[in-house]
Amino acid sequence: MALQLGDTAPDFTADSTEGTINFHEWLGDSWGILFSHPKDFTPVCTTELGEVSRLKDEFAKRGAKVIGVSVDSVASHEGWAQDIEDVTGNKLNYPLIGDENRTVADLYGMIHPAASDTLTVRSVFVIAPDKKIKLTVTYPASTGRNFEEILRVLDSLQLTANYSVATPVNWHDGEDVIIVPAIDDETAKEKFPKGFKAVKPYLRYTPQPNR
Repeated sequence: MALQLGDTAPDFTADSTEGTINFHEWLGDSWGILFSHPKDFTPVCTTELGEVSRLKDEFAKRGAKVIGVSVDSVASHEGWAQDIEDVTGNKLNYPLIGDENRTVADLYGMIHPAASDTLTVRSVFVIAPDKKIKLTVTYPASTGRNFEEILRVLDSLQLTANYSVATPVNWHDGEDVIIVPAIDDETAKEKFPKGFKAVKPYLRYTPQPNR
């Protein structure tokens, strides 16, 4: 059965470009971004992995670690790293798991046989410090991902984990948020001292509470 939101992210031990990874131990108390790519030395993957390298510090600011995986070997990943730097200008700065036996791919359902019975699709899993899966996204092999969107979602997940709010369409960090309907108006006045604007009884905007 496919992994669902709220499930515990499967633990595993695997070799990577930064040595052996014991996944839950490696995550520690951090958030985690685990993402798969179909194959080394392919054009879309090259651009994606360089972009994640560029954004690594942004993930780190949010207390998140990034790690990639494909069914190619660690030796293949290491040979590919120079191409990634040549093409994107960004040096590979996070671990890539070698998953030749498809252990990680099978644990996380990254192989979709109707698309390819050998290559991983472009999956993303956002994992909270309690090791629960908070986001899953799957792209086809032909479509590159928007990792700035993953950052945006991470901002929302971290905010809504700590406050009784939700984030509206196209929200970005620093913008107004929505008070969840479970909070009545009287309680909202206490919890949100900056005030709120009721557009509908069930739709109340308030300034982002941690700003």
